[in-house]
Amino acid sequence: MTMQDKLSRLAKMEKQARAGGGEKRVQKQHAKGKLTARERIDLLLDAGSFEELDPFITHRSTDFGLEKEQYLGDAVVAGFGKIEGRAVFIYAQDFTVLGGTISEVSAQKACKVIDLAMKKGAPVIAIWDSGGARIQEGVMSLHGVGEILLRNTLCSGIIPQLSVVMGPSAGGAVYSPAITDFVFMVQGTSQMYITGPDVVKAVISIDISHEELGGAKTHAEKSGVAHFIADSEPDCLQSVRRLLSFLPQNYRELPPAVAPSDDPDRKDESLLNIIPDEPNKVYDMKQIITSVVDNGDFMEVHQSFAPNLITGLARLDGKVAGIVAQQPAYMAGIIDINASVKGARFVRFCDAFNIPLVSFVDVPGFMPGPKEEQGGIIRHGAKFIYAYAEATVPKVTVITRKAYGGAYIVMSSKHLRGDINYAWPTAEIAVMGPEGAVNIIYRETIAKAKDGDTTRQQLVSEYKERFAHPYLAAARGYIDGVIDPRQTRPRLIRALGTLEQSHVTRHQKKHGNIPL
Repeated sequence: MTMQDKLSRLAKMEKQARAGGGEKRVQKQHAKGKLTARERIDLLLDAGSFEELDPFITHRSTDFGLEKEQYLGDAVVAGFGKIEGRAVFIYAQDFTVLGGTISEVSAQKACKVIDLAMKKGAPVIAIWDSGGARIQEGVMSLHGVGEILLRNTLCSGIIPQLSVVMGPSAGGAVYSPAITDFVFMVQGTSQMYITGPDVVKAVISIDISHEELGGAKTHAEKSGVAHFIADSEPDCLQSVRRLLSFLPQNYRELPPAVAPSDDPDRKDESLLNIIPDEPNKVYDMKQIITSVVDNGDFMEVHQSFAPNLITGLARLDGKVAGIVAQQPAYMAGIIDINASVKGARFVRFCDAFNIPLVSFVDVPGFMPGPKEEQGGIIRHGAKFIYAYAEATVPKVTVITRKAYGGAYIVMSSKHLRGDINYAWPTAEIAVMGPEGAVNIIYRETIAKAKDGDTTRQQLVSEYKERFAHPYLAAARGYIDGVIDPRQTRPRLIRALGTLEQSHVTRHQKKHGNIPL
């Protein structure tokens, strides 16, 4: 056989590998509004940068008719490439090949990519479109899923891991996205569930659709599994590229800085008018965030889940910062179970990858009531406390209005190793709100008074004058400065610049025991 013959054979095999499950199955994929694995990779990565690994591998099973269903590359496309010139590793399940099911060899391909990502110190992206473990392979497919889960766990906190769910993700396979740092889903075509609607109906006699059970909206709003949702696959992949622009390659690096394009000394007059004079009126904390960060560019994370707490990424003077803030416009910004878990996870991610934290505080407390208490608000709230206390990245806090009780403590206060803590003149720092405090402290006085309501109002006014301001905390050194709201951006930039690359000594231990 001549060299030309050998090259012709190679070209034929490459074409066969690129064909996936064949044209009919590709058309079926397109008819559902879904791209193929290779189309997704081409859209996500920089043009021409993808280098494929193991395109000629095939599954090893000869049971249940699988000897007639062998495809080059099996049910996953894997390799490496670049996004905005930075290295990434990627594997994408190919639904046109046996429903994208996970076999021993397709898992082997995925594991090879993850291992290389760890070795290089670069992010790994998984695109999920799969019916789960391949039933015909039995325990070998389960072995493959377990190997992926092990690597997801060992990689955690070392390299960023992103999961992009663009079709079904069922059974044990859903736990791989759940372990990774961020999960993206697409409206109408993405589903994640342990068992599908048919099994749910058979076991507990409930009729439910795929979308209701495990669709993008369900996981973005209710379960909190999905951090980002998009209306289309191209939009979803563009969001992946945008998120990576804020993230370092690994835990040893700082997040990527860009040339500043917004004046670091910029003052915003509108900040004087955002907080209402009436203490119980709502406002939108996102107005403050977008006014302060570079060019108003804020990428919110978990936008639809626990909207009483805002988390996301932005830049200040070209450098990345993680933003955590209450949202007074939703449930008054109170901290409930979902907000606790959301905040703790985001804070720990930022700490793992050297992203400094900026916290904007307007919090009336933790959510009271039997539903929250019985649901474990103590345990879940402790996660949030643990995350902030454990974090060693620079932490700068701005109290805009209320900061009451334990919720004041959790929000990166000095008492949990907050580095620089500012307050606006509108800030109120106390164990609880004036009305509640007066009702407890002066219960007997109010009860004995001839005009209880008038007495109560006088006592509330006295309490406000004494406690409902930031200067008592500033006098104790718990607040480093009471600042003009218009100065927030320059003060944050100077604080973060001073704290950059600071080090915190940790006790040697295997790991702490976060109250999971």
